[in-house]
Amino acid sequence: MNWLTNFVRPKIQRLVRPKEVPDNLWTQCPKCSEMVFHRELEKNLRVCTHCGHHMRMPVRDRLRMMFDNSAWTEIEIRAVAVDPLRFKDRKRYAERLKDAQSKTGLKDAVVVAHGTMGGMGVVIAAFEFDFMGGSMGAAVGEALIAAAELSVLQEAPLIVLPSSGGARMQEGILSLMQMARTTVAVDKVREKGLPYIVVLTDPTTGGVTASFAMLGDVALAEPGAIIGFAGSRVIEQTIREKLPEGFQRSEYLMEHGMVDMVVPRHELRARLIQLLGLLLHTNPAAPVVDMPATARRRKAVERTGADTPPDPSIPDDYEP
Repeated sequence: MNWLTNFVRPKIQRLVRPKEVPDNLWTQCPKCSEMVFHRELEKNLRVCTHCGHHMRMPVRDRLRMMFDNSAWTEIEIRAVAVDPLRFKDRKRYAERLKDAQSKTGLKDAVVVAHGTMGGMGVVIAAFEFDFMGGSMGAAVGEALIAAAELSVLQEAPLIVLPSSGGARMQEGILSLMQMARTTVAVDKVREKGLPYIVVLTDPTTGGVTASFAMLGDVALAEPGAIIGFAGSRVIEQTIREKLPEGFQRSEYLMEHGMVDMVVPRHELRARLIQLLGLLLHTNPAAPVVDMPATARRRKAVERTGADTPPDPSIPDDYEP
């Protein structure tokens, strides 16, 4: 062995050997299959720069996008029984919960936070799909109830961003009970006269769709989001018919009146602030002034004692 083998060759090999590139630097778009650099994707709010496909977004990134100055306060959710049915399939439910908590850094599938949007106080409950598919168990029900109670306490609008596969099968009937509980919680917000807005994201399905997700005063949706109760294959097998193109996508639902508007992610915050301003500030910005013709008709009604204004075709200077 000489210095060429021990010293020179390793240095040359290090120079010419291809460098290893981490797998997480590039993301493949599930729609157009193009590769997007991770920094470019995050900067573009996880919207594909090639085709505009809206990818699923981590819950804290959503909150950062929504609140003023990316600042908010998360609230603690009341603890619930862990694995109340002692459910086990290929793995114990308690173990699945621990795995999901370790993967996402969350206690369960919903984060409830409060802060300001456009200077207006709001409460937001946002789902994390990576936590067991955003499924709704007792903890999610408690989170939605806590969000509604905080909304009433602060007299602030409630915004919910669901992203869920539906009820959590490991909790059985206890999961289905959350549909009724969350519906009652939404009613409390409405009784207080506060706006309740839902932003439907991909996917919003199952028991979540069948409860609070479809009860918003205004229902917004992100482009291309899957929204429905049962899956399209199940529906096709049940009715034995081919479903229309784009069935259960947000654009299709807007055309058929189930969604009020489809809003791209870059415009979502501005649109929500606009809606909140309209819903919270119902008084006109300036006194309402009658047009001369309208004022004369009103005087005519007062003189004649009629219950209804005169026919608009009657001249304004008509004197009964």
